Amino acid sequence: MRPHLSPAAVAVVVIGHDDAAHVTDAVRSALRQGPAVREVVAVDDGSTDGSADLLDRLAAREPRLRVIRCPVNSGGCGTPRNTGLAAVTSPYVMFLDSDDVLPPGAVDALLTAATGAGAQVTGGLCVRRELPSGREVPWEPALYAAPAVHARPALRPRLVHDTLCVNKLYATAFLRTHGIRFPDGPFPYEDVVFTARVWAAAPRVALVPDRVYVWHVRRSARRLSISLDRAGIGNWRARTHACRTAHGILLDAGQKRLARRARAKFLDHELRMYARELPLRDEGYRRAWWAHTREFLAEYDAADWARDPVAPGRLIGRVVLASPGPRDLPRLRELAARPARLYPPYARARDGTPCWSPELPGVTLEPLPDRPAPLLPLAVDAELRPRARGLRLRLHELYGRVGRAGPVSVGVEWRHREREGVMVRDTLPLRAAADGTWVAAAPVRLDRLATLGAGAWDLRLRVRFRDGSSRRVTAHALAGPGLLRRSAVPSARHGVVLVRPYATHSGSLALRVAAGVHGVVPMLHARLRRLLD
Repeated sequence: MRPHLSPAAVAVVVIGHDDAAHVTDAVRSALRQGPAVREVVAVDDGSTDGSADLLDRLAAREPRLRVIRCPVNSGGCGTPRNTGLAAVTSPYVMFLDSDDVLPPGAVDALLTAATGAGAQVTGGLCVRRELPSGREVPWEPALYAAPAVHARPALRPRLVHDTLCVNKLYATAFLRTHGIRFPDGPFPYEDVVFTARVWAAAPRVALVPDRVYVWHVRRSARRLSISLDRAGIGNWRARTHACRTAHGILLDAGQKRLARRARAKFLDHELRMYARELPLRDEGYRRAWWAHTREFLAEYDAADWARDPVAPGRLIGRVVLASPGPRDLPRLRELAARPARLYPPYARARDGTPCWSPELPGVTLEPLPDRPAPLLPLAVDAELRPRARGLRLRLHELYGRVGRAGPVSVGVEWRHREREGVMVRDTLPLRAAADGTWVAAAPVRLDRLATLGAGAWDLRLRVRFRDGSSRRVTAHALAGPGLLRRSAVPSARHGVVLVRPYATHSGSLALRVAAGVHGVVPMLHARLRRLLD
């Protein structure tokens, strides 16, 4: 029988370094969780901007808050978290970064589930909140769609995809009994290693659908977070090192199923994310990235590649292994998009087997022609001419599989990037063209988009087939004369609408819209600032 726990059962460890602008907001969000929080341990990691003084003043008014000052900055997030963990006295502990917040009710939701299920680890939904817009994107939402309890992580291998340490409540005794700590010092992606140590110890796990953590994403910040600062090759090396370490931890603990899943997660998440950005990097970075990635992927065994060899991440990895140097970067970027697009040309080996290219016939695409239509990596070109207010789409064939499925229509959706639920929809018939593709065309209602909101609009498509099935896709942004250029379009409603089609990092078509003079001037000022930076 479990011992009775008092309502004050949770410690929140808040870490920060030179973050005076946000750290007290983080601490207050923990204190506002109510009586379930027995203590908040704020660890200042050698700040020089007055952060620790702010915390001391807050602690003088709040008896639940303790401040620990580290005399020298550790260079990472692991050491201050370990310092806080060693200091807590509560039965449960969770972690909070100084630039994030806990939403109301987070601790109660986690603690109720933990005590009810006798769980050593309890996780909840984290949302990435883009600032200043406030747009929220859930992290691993499928894991937290409904309440669940798992006797051990191996029964829910998808858990290894959630490498965040902050959206979880841990039984303090469980962490200490198993000696689970973060890597010390300047170790980027320390939470990847920490969570691997947690799953390796086979805890009983409870999951709740409640929002329990708000991860603030500040892309315009003067100092980018580690996860956003990916321009240097050192970041990629740190990422692969953390993933290799996590795999080794799981394997050494006998968690072979989780270790295999961790390698698959690297292909589907990390590899695709960095491959999308390769065309943005210089030649030196690309060559260093390619060489390091080949070395890392050479550690994978045949079983790591066997399951679904044409899945986007596995296919990207096979291309990297098959070529000694960078190649086909625009096409790899398309494949790394979400959802994936396998862009032409569609080559065949000498025996007629579908393959990546004539130069890499060993990278076979043989399973593709047999895939269900809703799983095909469809390639759609999008051509947008703002002055003509026209959108033209072209769906490519894929080794005869698209034709057999019989595409009949495409649902077109313009979705405002920063305003949840704001969208403009249409459905267009697809007709077969003489070149073996399928095309659709429609006007773009620029007045409507401008009225609903200035800013970025993303294009989302859904191709529907003869049997009623469908496939969600994005569209490759075609470039060329008159395309992807800023245009001022006359408008009866707004006087003028400023329109800028552009390609995202994954090559997808998106659109920026501003209405009238009041909308155009701020956009022009923003562009001028970017040019001067």
